[in-house]
Amino acid sequence: MSNNTTRHILEINLAMLFVSTSGVLGRYIDLPPAVTIGIRSFLAMLLLGLFVKWKGFSFTLARKDILAIALSGVFMGLHWITYFYSLQLSNVAIGMLSLFTYPVMTSLLEPVFLKTQFSKMHLLLGVLVLIGIYFLAPSFDTENDYFLAILIGLLSALCFAIRNLLVKTKIGSYNGSVVMWYQTLVIAIMLIPAYFIFDAEGFVKELPYIGMLALITTALGHTMFLFSIKRFSVTAASLMGSVQPIYGIILGIIFLNEIPGWRTVLGGSLILFSVVVESLRASRNK
Repeated sequence: MSNNTTRHILEINLAMLFVSTSGVLGRYIDLPPAVTIGIRSFLAMLLLGLFVKWKGFSFTLARKDILAIALSGVFMGLHWITYFYSLQLSNVAIGMLSLFTYPVMTSLLEPVFLKTQFSKMHLLLGVLVLIGIYFLAPSFDTENDYFLAILIGLLSALCFAIRNLLVKTKIGSYNGSVVMWYQTLVIAIMLIPAYFIFDAEGFVKELPYIGMLALITTALGHTMFLFSIKRFSVTAASLMGSVQPIYGIILGIIFLNEIPGWRTVLGGSLILFSVVVESLRASRNK
């Protein structure tokens, strides 16, 4: 494995650690998800805008790319909102792990969106991730909120997979921070009505945590993830990114005292195995 490939794999894992803070913060912030995501996007837009200006990156988009990047912002917003609803209905494990069916969805959608060759190995590894998630989920009882949380998490996964595929062909032309800035701009504008529809009382005391969400999870984590997509296929990046729930569960143990059982350990081991296999495959194919 080359030094560059090792560094790229470490970078995507650091990105996933940052992004995984969304589980704990999403559970802790006591606001309607649409309001939280609207404020998060506005703050992230400001942070990313300052970073882009400081680095001297261009904000200019080719006319042919505007629609795809705008749509990716819409799907990113839908992904965030549904993910936070899933977290509020369950716990960090259920919320994050139901979301992490998205590598399976990506492996099925990538040949359609990007006209790439279908890989049976990607499908097998995706199935392995799905089996791992089955063991991680504590309950599939239709009479409790966990089942609804899983359904909403699956919708969030679909939105995230589509978002990643939409930006895949555009990332090579633009800096990742610029793409993320446009996505947060779209989301911030899209969710302006949420402030008038939902009760946002008490949002001031939640601002420090939403600020952390904007800086660590969004500005740093998601931008680094966008950079990683440039170095791997969307499916490879998605599968290697499956380590995120493990980081999220560890943070849940530390900050929320959500202790996983043996099913979580078994499921997490299956996911980590698929991550290692895909990392090795990706390094050989680079």
